[in-house]
Amino acid sequence: MTEGGASGIPAATPTGGGKGMYQRFVRAKVRSTFEKINSGDYMAMVDGLAPSFEYRFHGDHALGGRRTSRDAMIRWWQRVMKLLPGVRFDVHDVLVSGGPWRTMVAVRSSVSGDLPGGIRYENTVFQLMTLVWGKVTSVETIEDLQILERALRAVAETGEAEAVAGPIDG
Repeated sequence: MTEGGASGIPAATPTGGGKGMYQRFVRAKVRSTFEKINSGDYMAMVDGLAPSFEYRFHGDHALGGRRTSRDAMIRWWQRVMKLLPGVRFDVHDVLVSGGPWRTMVAVRSSVSGDLPGGIRYENTVFQLMTLVWGKVTSVETIEDLQILERALRAVAETGEAEAVAGPIDG
């Protein structure tokens, strides 16, 4: 019989120190960054980007596209705050794998807020991130595009033409 019991599966060992501590730190940092975004401080996210990064938001809409420069990310966040004022992220799950040399992070969150015209926006967002030595090198964002595109059309109907603008790339 091997250690852990009759099944032959090794007993689970508690995660203490080392990689477990690092992963707890990353989870806390991700949650903290979303809280800062909720209070209007999107620069907390921008400042966490590596000098070379890729941020991809699926879909061909005003918030979609692929950004690889700090300037494009700032313009994108300004657009998000303009089109979805008061938007709030409620983080449900943060899964972390790997060490500081290459960390994979998966986030599931709800995003909600009141849109111009009194319409309520509610969606689910999934993000997959890669960090290298504490800096974000890639982000891929997926949410229900039908819900998002309906919300952007509703914002456009209030006179906000940017809601139907093309993606910010670059």
